[in-house]
Amino acid sequence: MLKAKTFVKKTKRGNIIKVVREHYLRDDLSCGSLLCQKCPNLSPAKLSEKQKAESSLFSKAHYLVIDTNVALHQIDFLEDRNITDVIVLQTVLQEVRHLNDSLYKRIRTIIENNSKRFFVLCNEHHRSTYIDREPNESCNDRNDRAIRVATAWYEEHLKHLDIDIVLLTNDRDNRDKAIKAGLKSYQVLDYVKSLKGCENLVDHLSVQEKGDNTSTVHDKKVMFDEHLSLYDIKMGIKSNRYHQGKFEASRENYLEGFVSCTAYDKQVIIRGLKNLNRAVHEDVVAIEIFPKSQWVGASGTVQLDEKIDEEEDLNAMPDGDAQNSIYVRPTGRVIGIIKRNWRNYCGVLLPTDNTEKTRHIFIPSEKRIPRIRIETRQADVLMSHRIIVSVDCWPRSSRYPLGHFIRDIGPMGDRETEEEVLLLEHDIPHLPFSKSVLDCLPKLPWSIADYEFVLREDLRNTCVCSVDPPGCTDIDDALHYKSLPNGNCEVGVHIADLSHFVRPGTALDLEAQKRGTSVYLCDKRIDMVPEVLSSNLCSLRANEDRLAFSGIWEMTKEGEIVSRRFCKTVIRSVAALTYAEAQILIDDKSRTDPLSEGLRGLNELAKKLKQRRIEAGALTLASPEVRFHIDSETHDPIGIETKELKETNSMIEEFMLLANCEVARHIEKEFPQCAVLRRHPSPPLTNFDLLVNAAAVKGIQVKCSTNAELAYSLEHANIPGDPFFNILLRIVSTRCMMQAVYFCSGMLPEEEYFHYGLAVPMYTHFTSPIRRYPDLLVHRLLAASVGQDKTYTELLDRNIVHEWCENMNYRHHQAQLVQRASIALHTQLYFKDKCLDEDAYILFVRRNAIVVLVRRYGLESTIFLKAVESQVDFVYEEDKCKLTVGRVTLQMFDRVIVQISVEDCNIQHKKLRMKLVNPIIPGVSVEPIYVTMGNNDEPHVPRPDSARH
Repeated sequence: MLKAKTFVKKTKRGNIIKVVREHYLRDDLSCGSLLCQKCPNLSPAKLSEKQKAESSLFSKAHYLVIDTNVALHQIDFLEDRNITDVIVLQTVLQEVRHLNDSLYKRIRTIIENNSKRFFVLCNEHHRSTYIDREPNESCNDRNDRAIRVATAWYEEHLKHLDIDIVLLTNDRDNRDKAIKAGLKSYQVLDYVKSLKGCENLVDHLSVQEKGDNTSTVHDKKVMFDEHLSLYDIKMGIKSNRYHQGKFEASRENYLEGFVSCTAYDKQVIIRGLKNLNRAVHEDVVAIEIFPKSQWVGASGTVQLDEKIDEEEDLNAMPDGDAQNSIYVRPTGRVIGIIKRNWRNYCGVLLPTDNTEKTRHIFIPSEKRIPRIRIETRQADVLMSHRIIVSVDCWPRSSRYPLGHFIRDIGPMGDRETEEEVLLLEHDIPHLPFSKSVLDCLPKLPWSIADYEFVLREDLRNTCVCSVDPPGCTDIDDALHYKSLPNGNCEVGVHIADLSHFVRPGTALDLEAQKRGTSVYLCDKRIDMVPEVLSSNLCSLRANEDRLAFSGIWEMTKEGEIVSRRFCKTVIRSVAALTYAEAQILIDDKSRTDPLSEGLRGLNELAKKLKQRRIEAGALTLASPEVRFHIDSETHDPIGIETKELKETNSMIEEFMLLANCEVARHIEKEFPQCAVLRRHPSPPLTNFDLLVNAAAVKGIQVKCSTNAELAYSLEHANIPGDPFFNILLRIVSTRCMMQAVYFCSGMLPEEEYFHYGLAVPMYTHFTSPIRRYPDLLVHRLLAASVGQDKTYTELLDRNIVHEWCENMNYRHHQAQLVQRASIALHTQLYFKDKCLDEDAYILFVRRNAIVVLVRRYGLESTIFLKAVESQVDFVYEEDKCKLTVGRVTLQMFDRVIVQISVEDCNIQHKKLRMKLVNPIIPGVSVEPIYVTMGNNDEPHVPRPDSARH
């Protein structure tokens, strides 16, 4: 049956046009019940005769029909394994997709899970369930009526099977109309309470369902200002009265936050709970800027939300005189929320003596997220566990947002539980690869097909080797060096050819695209592609034939490039070396074999390439890196050390940089509109204020107008007798930098391609396709440019490539964060039974705390000094990066002695704690303790001469 749908719409130019579309109605669509004999078998039936959970409301089997409200707000309820045999109408799916894409994907995942038995009825194309919109009827009312009509059709269609059809809706008007029409309809809460053996399922319901709202929560007065409507916000932004930006909560002070908006070079600071006005980290907010006379700087005070007081003074401001700060910036307040970016949060319940009560405070693992008030009847079990909670709303009458319990992760302190928390908190895809992905892999045993030797250069007789960290199994790069008769040399960079195995658009490709990067935790690796590729077929293992994508250069002995070519090859690595093994071969001059001679040639060339980069303004920065020794049975850390870098580390780095720069120029020339490149924006000069001031106090002048000036300043910033000072300065410099990002060349002007840190006009990532998806895209572009593969539509669409780059930037950033968190977790596990004193350096000075770095372990921690505020005077000199406590002066880069231990007075919040030993400050400093760390470690006694009075 063919119908015509007619509607009018407004064009971008303001014209009103009439649109007529054909709409097909069918009478051969299945109802989805396995018991129904009337319907044709055009689509697989899913609905069974018995649900997993029985309801006391019905004496016989029943099917559930959900409305849009339930789909949007009760997704955790729908995902529960006890909820089965649910009819999802096309009307509902379309509304959810329009309103919330992430929820739509979650519902589609449920539908695809056959064990859940969720069936989609295309009611908008079913002759018996389609309805036209009536005159003066709103879209919402029409859709609600369509849901009731479909429910009534099911009731009539299946009445001979003795099955109840139940409409679940929290919309009172919709429910009343359904009941009036003779349909069975219930609220979700009433239905859940009727389920036998599912008492805890109530915890999964959102706050809206449980009846909590702004007028009833705790019966308290209004605490926050009302948010403006989206219409008022839009008009205010248009008139420049308001500004839009992403809200970032402070890591150090719960009373402060920052908003980045295009109208100001500096982030706008928001201070005080009243002005923060229920904004949560990463929300898109609308702000109002205060007059310049009210602008302030960051307080410089470390304050954590440790109060449990609904009546906390909302007008309270962060401690400290921020108005007289030398770093004054635009200041304002949040007046509305444009988009909530809430997600599921991991954390713990606040300890309480009364576990029988149902209302509890949840403390998220992420410090920048406020505490969340939830209801649960399982507090006695969950008190000692890590759990996941979702936020539902934040009423004006509540100090904290309201949410609901989702699931239990596991016992606190358990290593697997804590690692699961890290992965969930940082949104790292870590589930096993699906069957559809594994089906894309080549069958083992695998060998290179004969035709590949025709299409590729055969370099198996070339002396190729790889150099990687110990234990590396995903070897994706190798090198070769060969002297030429004309006095020049040939250098080859050979990269694993993952693009041969991962073809565009396959399930394997889509999964790799979603993951974006491999993630390296301290004791395990989460691969971007299945292990059969990452550690076997694509890994350039020694003495095995492997497919590669090679860049080969003829160079002078001084590193000048004479010629270049890119080609697909077959290689056979002669050795898979560690950095230490390669260094031994280079240093042992008695070895004259081709491998050793080649490594020496590469090393000498790398030194010249590096010197040329530094002269061009490339920065050599620093960040503390540590390596753990893991027990093979318990997987607990049994040793920790800072990573030692050798010449071979720099050697490999230089040739990877060379290949990446060369490939970037090549693909940008061939595909100027869709090349995948990587840029490092120049940081604003104000980012360096802290670095410049801190260095000046030590008598060091740091210039930072250009990257070349900064590189020169850092190279010559030395203090006699303190070799670590230069490293500290480079560590602080790293914190001043912008984030390097992937981008599509067609989306930016060429002058913005520049990479600030490397001082090169153009850069990309080509050398690690096994572990980075952007490298795989670059391989495809490069292969197409040299005629060894074909392009495809998506690869040449700059808008699609731009979306890929945004996802890759997000995944890359999250991988960095979770790797740091993994180091912090394993450091805590290592020190759980230890207490020792160590030398440390002050990295940053706050108004009531110092941030210190323990050089030996690369540990960074905050030491609070607030305990003595009432006993001695505090003088904080922000411009000199100095804090005077009584007669003791603490300044950036000073050496101190700290005591490291794990604080376990509260089982829910075991964390690494540092305390000040020297200099001695009454009420803060603790007595020194010297502890032998283990059988293989010598007692470490720090020097007490590091205190400065």
